[in-house]
Amino acid sequence: MDRLKQIESFVAVVAKGSLTAAAQADGVAPAVIGRRIAGLEQRLGVKLLLRTTRRITLTHEGSAFLEACQRLLADLANAEASVSAGGVKASGHLRITAPAGFGRRHVAPLVPAFIERHPEVSVSLNLADRVVDIVNEGVDCAVRVGDLPDSSLVSVRLADNRRQCVAAPAYLARAGTPEHPAELERHECLTLSSDGSQTRGWAFTIDGAATFLRLRGRLDCSDGQVLHDWCRAGLGIAWRSTWEVEADIAAGALVSLLDEFRAPPNGIYAVFAQRKHLALRVRLWIDFLKHTYGDATYWTGPQARA
Repeated sequence: MDRLKQIESFVAVVAKGSLTAAAQADGVAPAVIGRRIAGLEQRLGVKLLLRTTRRITLTHEGSAFLEACQRLLADLANAEASVSAGGVKASGHLRITAPAGFGRRHVAPLVPAFIERHPEVSVSLNLADRVVDIVNEGVDCAVRVGDLPDSSLVSVRLADNRRQCVAAPAYLARAGTPEHPAELERHECLTLSSDGSQTRGWAFTIDGAATFLRLRGRLDCSDGQVLHDWCRAGLGIAWRSTWEVEADIAAGALVSLLDEFRAPPNGIYAVFAQRKHLALRVRLWIDFLKHTYGDATYWTGPQARA
C-alpha cells in the first residue's frame, strides 16, 4: 500500500503542478506528499522531480517513470471497475477524437461494434489532424499516434507504431534515391503542417542516436491523406506510418527508403484527463481498443489494407 501511495502521490504532483495542490486533493499535509516522493526516489535510487520555489519539473528518469505509473494506475482502475461495476451498464455520451487518417481506418470502424455491445452509450467522433484540447473541448478520450508531449494527461499505450520514408518510383527515377537522411535536404519533402504531429521533425537513428530533422519542401498540408496522395503521385518524399503505406509498398506503388536509419517504434495511445473516477463508458472504450489493437492479427487483416 505504501508503494501505491507513493506512486499515486508522484502522479498527482505532476498533474497538479505542486506538492501543496496534490496534498489538498488527497486531504493530507504537503509534508506527507513530500515524504512519499522522497521515499519513492530513495527506493528507486534516482531523482524523479526537480523542485524549486517556483516550479516542479520532471527529470529524464521521472518522465519515463511517469508514463509507466499512469499506465499502472489506469490498469488498476480498469481492473477494479471490471469487478465492482457488477450489473451496472455503461451509459451516457462518449466523446472521442483521433487523427483523421488513422481515425478513418482504425477508430471509426470500431465504433459500431462498441455501441452494439453497449446500447445505452452514444458516441461523438471528432477526426482532426491537430492536438485537440480534451479538457477544454470536453473530450473523454483521444487516440494519439506517435510521441506524446509532456502532459498531466493520462496515457495508455495501445500498440506500437513505426514511421518510415517513402516515395513513388516515378519520383525516385526523376530525383534519385537518398542513401542517408542528410541527403533529404536536397529532395522535395512533403511535410505535415499540423501542430498535431511531427513537431520535432522526422525521426531517424544515426550513429546509434535518435536524430530529428526539420525538413522543408514546396508542399505541406495539414491532412495526412493528402500527403499520401501527393507522394503516390510522385511529388516528393513523405514520412508516413507503416499502417498507412505498407499496402502501397507491397503493391509497388511506393518504395520504402532509408530503412537502415529508421527510428525505434513509438506508440499508439489512448489519452484522457486525470480523473479519480473515470466513467465506465470511457474505461470500457479504452479496454475495447486495447483488446482490438493488442491482437496481432488485427494489423494484418482487411482493415490494414483498406
